[in-house]
Amino acid sequence: MMKPSLNRRRALWALGSLASAPLMAATPSPALPGDSVYQLQAALVDQDGRPIELSRWRGNVVLASMFYSSCEAVCPMLFETIHLTLKALPAAEREATRVLMVSFDPARDSVPVLKQTAQARGCDARWALARCDEGTARNVAAVFGIQYRRLDSGEFNHSSTIELLDRQGRIVARSGKLGTVDPALVKAIRQAVASA
Repeated sequence: MMKPSLNRRRALWALGSLASAPLMAATPSPALPGDSVYQLQAALVDQDGRPIELSRWRGNVVLASMFYSSCEAVCPMLFETIHLTLKALPAAEREATRVLMVSFDPARDSVPVLKQTAQARGCDARWALARCDEGTARNVAAVFGIQYRRLDSGEFNHSSTIELLDRQGRIVARSGKLGTVDPALVKAIRQAVASA
């Protein structure tokens, strides 16, 4: 596992500089906070082949991370940990929480592969497994504070954190615990759901 070395302050500054860029929306909406990850214009495609923007999750509480489908070690634990975290929530808060998993392996994670992964990992309609081009994946990783690199074997070495995004897309909590429920993350989800 790689130790994150990304300067979060620089990433947030970069996000803030995007705040002046016009948002692609049918109707005007209030401006996003400068530290919202939704400032990033990121074109994604989900496991059902639907094109979506990162900002689609605005208004939702979201658990977000990055993965690659052929991973046999850390990524399955990421999925398991998110499932355990959702199960630890009361029903109403569990229903109000969405999950976004973005692949950093566009060469192998096609839409059919993402669909198969979603089914194999027990992901319901609250989950979106998404793919994008390599440049977009790098940008998403930067705003999430996730680092990865491809090894000569074709596998990836990557950080394994779960980010909690509030309704405006700000990272309000982060957990690196895998295989178990992080009580601090559950508490932060409950607070984010409760805040209007």
